[in-house]
Amino acid sequence: MNTINDKIFHDPKLKFSEFKYVRPDFQEIETVIKEQTKDLKEALTTDEALHAYRRVSSINQEAESMMTLANIRHTIDTTDEFYDKEVEYHNENAPRIQESDVEFQRAFLNSRHRKELEKLLGKYLFQKYEMSLEVFSPEIVEDLIEEGRLSMEYQKLLASCAKEYKGETMNLTQLGKYVQDEDRTVRKEASALVAEFFEENTEKLDEIYDKLVKVRHTIAKKLGYENFIDLGYKRMGRLDYNAKDVANYRKQIVEVVVPLAEKLRERQAKRIGISPMKYYDESLQFTTGNAAPHGDRDWMLERASLMYADLSKDTDTFFKFMTERELFDLDSKPGKAGGGYCTYMSKWRSPFIFANFNGTAHDMTVLTHEAGHAFQVFNSRDYDVPEYLWPGMESAEIHSMSMEFFTWPWMKLFFEDEVEKFKFQHLQGAILFLPYGALIDEFQHFVYEHPEVTPAERRAKYRELEKKYLPSRDYDGQTILEEGGFWFRQGHVFQMPFYYIDYTLAQVLALQFWTKDRKDHETAWKDYLNLCKAGGSKPFLELVELANLKNPFIDGTIAETIQPVVEYLDAVDDSAF
Repeated sequence: MNTINDKIFHDPKLKFSEFKYVRPDFQEIETVIKEQTKDLKEALTTDEALHAYRRVSSINQEAESMMTLANIRHTIDTTDEFYDKEVEYHNENAPRIQESDVEFQRAFLNSRHRKELEKLLGKYLFQKYEMSLEVFSPEIVEDLIEEGRLSMEYQKLLASCAKEYKGETMNLTQLGKYVQDEDRTVRKEASALVAEFFEENTEKLDEIYDKLVKVRHTIAKKLGYENFIDLGYKRMGRLDYNAKDVANYRKQIVEVVVPLAEKLRERQAKRIGISPMKYYDESLQFTTGNAAPHGDRDWMLERASLMYADLSKDTDTFFKFMTERELFDLDSKPGKAGGGYCTYMSKWRSPFIFANFNGTAHDMTVLTHEAGHAFQVFNSRDYDVPEYLWPGMESAEIHSMSMEFFTWPWMKLFFEDEVEKFKFQHLQGAILFLPYGALIDEFQHFVYEHPEVTPAERRAKYRELEKKYLPSRDYDGQTILEEGGFWFRQGHVFQMPFYYIDYTLAQVLALQFWTKDRKDHETAWKDYLNLCKAGGSKPFLELVELANLKNPFIDGTIAETIQPVVEYLDAVDDSAF
């Protein structure tokens, strides 16, 4: 297949450190897009129209690759002044070419060759473009720039955490290891330091978020929406479900999952011998300590290579590509942005995995999680249509969360004699996560329905919702948390509104894959591989159908999905851990 990617692809053996960054010339990009828009309108043949599309796609992918490369290097070291300024330059200038992009898309939708183009490129591309026209207008450019600036300000603020503990200066991720310590005093101290950071920065965090909410509301009003919610859904590319569907889905979680989660917390309290549990006890699953990988980063990557070689030929090829080109940055270090992500650079046909290892089981789950994303885009990178490289976020998270479970048979490589302990805490964690994910989503719906509320009222609402979804959580008098400030640490709330529910949707679907895999690995893996290869060529519910999974919005799906999980957990003698 001749692809756009082939035209912009360079040396296939380059390592990530050898990828050369060149600042995108947005003025030149805008000129090319305008020229191709004119050519598209005047195209006499389908081939001429297709050429215009490919030319615009090519130059946009080149720019996106450079922006992605700069962002990766910036998140690896947020104190690097060069990439800090480059990301700032992108945030200020990239929105300015959006008007030209939208005009090209409008011309594409109105092309006299549309029928032929739909046959060649797929109807879904046109649906994506139609939605794109609904989320942009030239009058919001300056607002988009401000939104990007505020998002970057939040990221840098969290990366600035430098708390002294046990003779070391630690960031939030590094403190996370001690939040899970077997020693309750250590857990409490480390959790207090994390809370202290957010309490010290409450005014600044409130200010950043308040500005983000208001600028997003302004954007929505300028585009003719009542508030940001509908716009936010369209930004996320949600074509086949809406806020009402999500509200009903959250209702299922409250009715079915919250009672189960509370029973699991009671079981945990009994297991660790602490009642009532405080919030800093929640992360400790066993008095013998949580399961953790029995080696460092290099040790884990060596074993991951063995695991992916054994899982399938496709995963073997993929993981060799990643390791040979050093497409990972996994260690936590001062100045590094928090969290984990996978991204993709079309110029080098390369995914990239970013994480913050801290010596806990999360190191393994984040590695397999992000590898799921990377495996998907690796398998769909030959699409002629760049818009099909990635699916919507809720679909993309199916690949990542399911990969966490498909790798279960190899977890002994990492956890050795603690493997059953890991599986129990991993599966239990999947259930305990669902109420929290739904809580974050309902909170965001409140925020954007009521953009006028004060930061204090916003935090009070969060605390109110917390009691609905996490009724037994006890903050032990920690002021900022009692006042509803726990969500400050959830970057998605600031940077990617309405994204977080996608993790829960994907978790429900990943649990379906977990059940299928235990019954028939060959069929389950075939469905998973087909899903990965489909990339973003279909909307969410069509991809769910393609993978032979059940629609999570339909009443009864969640109850049916978690029943095998409950049976598994009930069959485990967790007191033996």
